[in-house]
Amino acid sequence: MKKIHLKYPVIVEGKYDKIKLSNILTSPVIAIGGFSLLNDSKKKKLLSTLASETKLIILTDSDKAGGFIRSRLKGIIPANKLINLYIPQIKGKEKRKTSASAENLLGVEGMESQVLLKLLSPYTVEKEPTEPINSSTLWEYGLTEKSDSGEKRKALSKALSLPDNLSTKALIDAVNSLGGMEIFVKTLSTLFEN
Repeated sequence: MKKIHLKYPVIVEGKYDKIKLSNILTSPVIAIGGFSLLNDSKKKKLLSTLASETKLIILTDSDKAGGFIRSRLKGIIPANKLINLYIPQIKGKEKRKTSASAENLLGVEGMESQVLLKLLSPYTVEKEPTEPINSSTLWEYGLTEKSDSGEKRKALSKALSLPDNLSTKALIDAVNSLGGMEIFVKTLSTLFEN
């Protein structure tokens, strides 16, 4: 199955939802960690920063917990930056779980890929996505394994209005959500031009 690329990043509840969507999308998928988002100031700031640059697609489960998380996201992200998509309410149990959820409904991870593709297809783009960065990119540009790497990562985060204490993986995900290699190189060139 060929993956599709969306105009906007997608926000999902957890890592298994992210894995499911990463199998069908080349676009950034951000897992917010369910209810842990409520006490995670770094993740809230990341979402606010992303919303200042682009719209965000919210794709939570169609149960009460998913609705609660969606309502809390509306308090973090301006309404004009949100695209709310809803999966159908289908009874069942995810394959990896031993029992069904409290409401006996499949979540994002349990949806058939074709259902998700149909839901997301209005937001696809034809152009090739920008090249993503990865841990090797950070190493090549001196943002890991050097004596001043931590300070450079903090400077990059500040320039992109991101929290300065993101993990390396979270920083990579955030930069890819903002524009990948293009925004990375452009920002570094303005920060460290000598």
